[in-house]
Amino acid sequence: MTAAERAQRTTDADALCSSAFDTCGGPDVGVALVAVGGYGRAELAPYSDLDVVLVHDEDVELGALAEQLWYPLWDSGARLDHSVRSLPEMLAAADADHRVASGLLDVRHVAGDPNLTLRLRTTMLAHWRRGARERLPEIHAASQSRHRLMGELAHLSVPDLKEAEGGLRDATTLRGLVATWLVDVPHTELEHSRQVLLDVRDLVHGIAGRATDRVSPEMWPDLAAALGLADVPGPEGRAAQVLVREAGRRITHLTRLAWRRVDGVLSAPASPTQARRPVLEPLAPGVALSKGEVVLDRAADPARDPLLLLRAATAAAENGVALAPPTAARLARECAPLPDPWPEEARRLLVRLLASGRGLLEVWETLEETGALGTLLPEWERVRMLPHASVIHRFTVDRHVVETCIEASALIRSVARPDVLVVAALLHDIGKGGLTEHSVAGEPIARAVATRMGFDAEEVDLVALLVRWHLLLAETATTRDPDDPATVELVTSRVPSTEALSLLSALTEADARATSPKAWTSWRAGLVVDLARRAHAALDSGVALPPIVTDDVPVPAALRSDSVAIEVERLEDGSRVTTIAHDRVGLLADFAAMFALQRVPVRAARVWAQGDHGVSVWEVASDEVDAAILRTKYDAIVGGRLDPGTRFAAAAPADGLAPSVVVRPEASEQATVLEVRAADRPGVVYLVCAALAGLDVAVRSAHVDTLGPQAVDVFYLQEPSAGALSETRAAQAAHAVRAALTAS
Repeated sequence: MTAAERAQRTTDADALCSSAFDTCGGPDVGVALVAVGGYGRAELAPYSDLDVVLVHDEDVELGALAEQLWYPLWDSGARLDHSVRSLPEMLAAADADHRVASGLLDVRHVAGDPNLTLRLRTTMLAHWRRGARERLPEIHAASQSRHRLMGELAHLSVPDLKEAEGGLRDATTLRGLVATWLVDVPHTELEHSRQVLLDVRDLVHGIAGRATDRVSPEMWPDLAAALGLADVPGPEGRAAQVLVREAGRRITHLTRLAWRRVDGVLSAPASPTQARRPVLEPLAPGVALSKGEVVLDRAADPARDPLLLLRAATAAAENGVALAPPTAARLARECAPLPDPWPEEARRLLVRLLASGRGLLEVWETLEETGALGTLLPEWERVRMLPHASVIHRFTVDRHVVETCIEASALIRSVARPDVLVVAALLHDIGKGGLTEHSVAGEPIARAVATRMGFDAEEVDLVALLVRWHLLLAETATTRDPDDPATVELVTSRVPSTEALSLLSALTEADARATSPKAWTSWRAGLVVDLARRAHAALDSGVALPPIVTDDVPVPAALRSDSVAIEVERLEDGSRVTTIAHDRVGLLADFAAMFALQRVPVRAARVWAQGDHGVSVWEVASDEVDAAILRTKYDAIVGGRLDPGTRFAAAAPADGLAPSVVVRPEASEQATVLEVRAADRPGVVYLVCAALAGLDVAVRSAHVDTLGPQAVDVFYLQEPSAGALSETRAAQAAHAVRAALTAS
């Protein structure tokens, strides 16, 4: 229906513009009002601008028409983007800016002299083709710059239907490439995907009530309903997400393929005879390179060679070239099925493919687009186009998995079993998309896939273990006290060998790097590496590494009972702040308030008594911490001039979810561990510490983490006289913290 609505909007806009032209006395010869851009393509969305140009022959005097024409259009309420140019000026503008030249390929007559419009179209198209070889590298560079800035439509949490890679602007660019006559693009596939995005953009305008190309998360259910899509298991509105992201991925795939072909044309030999001669460069049995794409050689027989698909994909990825889509589609149809279990050569080819680095991405997309991937890994359908629940992820689940494999390929020399590492990277999130926790759901799936791939029983167990516990190191390192023996025992009880621990460390790093830059900062990396080092030592010797000594901080001799000493140490991606003051109940809460008032994000805090003094060390995510300013804030808090309680009173969370406060009795033998999950905002650590201080409960250490919009904070609690809390006291502490974080 939206295509018919676009046509009607265009008809109405044409009538409006034509009427304005006639009303202002526009001449029949030498002057024309033309539509360009989306209006020129008759693709007006509900809130689109009318892009029009009043074009005239150089010897025609426009008089008052150049000014008066626009007033009736403005009076009508139309959104207008207009200009006035002579025919030579149009050519000059196209020469100066490739975006103008591309837009003029869609010139459409609206009013005035149709012969002038025809001359303009003919001239611009000829001009575009003549200058294509010189102009295309500039256009390609501009597209790549936009892609880096805007991201990829298929995988963004908030995709831009126009500007993102695989969006409507890329579809228009592809039409321009076809117009050069240098390369061709599968028209049916491109047009179908383009129409999908145009339909969705129309609906997005209607839902938002304004011109916008961005699809916010809350729009997906409304889009699914408007498109008549029955939703599928997973996040609400997933059916609409799959439709839009598949269209974007298809345009991305066609765009990358088209630019590869453009590069091949531009670098082709000058001799026409030489350029037409087909050249096949052998790469592997049955596989050859032709014009920058991997194809089958003349002797290939897919029906007799079940390894041919893997061999072609691996050759393309390792050589950093495209796997020709027709070749992949043919292999998906004709290739003999792999036996179950796979032969060793098939498994070896898959491992090489997964370990090929950045070349994997485009080849994997081709396997998906042509249906070939389903013949190798039917379980992939579970995660295809599946959005992540957490906004910290920059990609959908399927793309994140591929990025994890790419990151793991850089770490294969650090482990004894690189084959197990890359296969575990491929399968680590295969359990997502259901109600069961994904690492639990993914373990039996990974076990079945690894068995089918021909791994022996011990290797299958190793892959399954890595999938089951792939979050263990990251979660434990950021939410548990590394000096508590129970922390290392937790890891070694799950991961019983140094080989498995080494593989898990590499998988943890690859997974985090593929998630987002914030997921693998030097601080997080340091915590994971230190925990893995302690666990490795415990597995090697059976004895945990001794805890870090925390009682040797020198106390300034002049430190008064009402003052504080603060020292700041700059780190690579933050700061370490050491504070010393006379020990008292509530000291940690005051320090937490001091940081919160300065909007300094806290990552972790450790506190211990040193004689009459309380010493705390804070890891913070800021490299602009000023000790003097912190001291001023602390003095104001202690002196009663600032009341943190009024500044950080509990507020209703934006997501409507109540905070979660849970006692974890298994996490430590020396302290009571309290895990707090709440909406991330300044003052959470202060509110928790203040509530505990009100119960005379001491906080030995705090470990603060942020997962998207959620704070995950863990506090190690003891009685002032040392020792874990009783069950009653632990319940009181949890209740007090929950009340402090809950809006009244």
